[in-house]
Amino acid sequence: METKCPQAVDFFLGTTTPAGFRGYFQELGQEPEMQLYLIKSGPGCGKSTLMKQLARSSDGPVQRIHCSSDPDSLDGVVFCDKNAAILDATAPHTLEPLAPGAGEVVVSLYHTLDPDVLRPHREEIRSLFARNAALRSRAARYIASAGSLLLDSRRAEACSTDFEKVRRYVKRLCARLLPRKGGQGVEQVRLLSAVTPQGPVFYNATIQALADRAVIFRDEYGAASRFLLEQIRTEALGRGYRIITCPCALHPEDKIDHILIPELRLAFVTDNSWHPAGLPGQQAVRCSRFLDRNNLSGFRARLHFNARAAQELIQQAVDLMSSAKACHDELESYYRAAVDFAAVEQITRDCARMIGLPTS
Repeated sequence: METKCPQAVDFFLGTTTPAGFRGYFQELGQEPEMQLYLIKSGPGCGKSTLMKQLARSSDGPVQRIHCSSDPDSLDGVVFCDKNAAILDATAPHTLEPLAPGAGEVVVSLYHTLDPDVLRPHREEIRSLFARNAALRSRAARYIASAGSLLLDSRRAEACSTDFEKVRRYVKRLCARLLPRKGGQGVEQVRLLSAVTPQGPVFYNATIQALADRAVIFRDEYGAASRFLLEQIRTEALGRGYRIITCPCALHPEDKIDHILIPELRLAFVTDNSWHPAGLPGQQAVRCSRFLDRNNLSGFRARLHFNARAAQELIQQAVDLMSSAKACHDELESYYRAAVDFAAVEQITRDCARMIGLPTS
């Protein structure tokens, strides 16, 4: 059964993490029968506008993939009913074709640039690229520090968590909500949240668009919910479902925050101060039921300190990312002056035909 999508939903596919930028662009290309269209160009050359136009022209469901460095811009669009996606394939999520033509098509916009317009500003452009990279690197270090503190809090909560009780609860929950279909399930990986120049952004409207029912795990520190979501993922895939797994933006390698099962119109969601779910009328599970509260109270001062310090560190990262965006905006002003946008419009129409979208 195909994953059911509404007309358009929003995700990220990459974000700045404690280990630097982490993207899931390669993983998207490994989804069954997925055809990728990889855009190559400079900043301000019309990549996001091209993708927005294609998303609007689609007569089928799409996933809009937002840029974590500027959520108002797109890094990609997934056309759910066509097994196709178009992506910004430039840094920091550089992609090169593994099977040119068969698995990926490169869409180059470089020929739309007039080098004679850019060449007199070579040094300013190089300086801006270097400054942008330095600011992003500094932001990543603040995020790394915040991530260390939040991981410390999660480990403190883990010392007070009855994981066997969590396991028994998941078995009962999945037996009730996930009837077996047979076969092995299929997984998409998307991000619902990211630290951005606008602050932490969480696309909770996507949950409401893809699910009528949600089980919300209220867990500030993440030890219990991490184990819950890992177990639910294993059960859902083993029972034959197509799922969308949404890793934690700060610890994507080892923590799942949300799981969406669109064919059941069902979601499992982590709710905390970093991404408040705000889904009234849904089933809420307080993860404190799995905790030894007396034991956890011994960590209270440590947990409060970690939370305050992590918040301040994230704000510093946001400020630096905002400065990096201003730097990127200045870069775009140079490139926009050198772009033949009529040529970009023609490439947009060509892409629409290749993907099988309506053309005007």
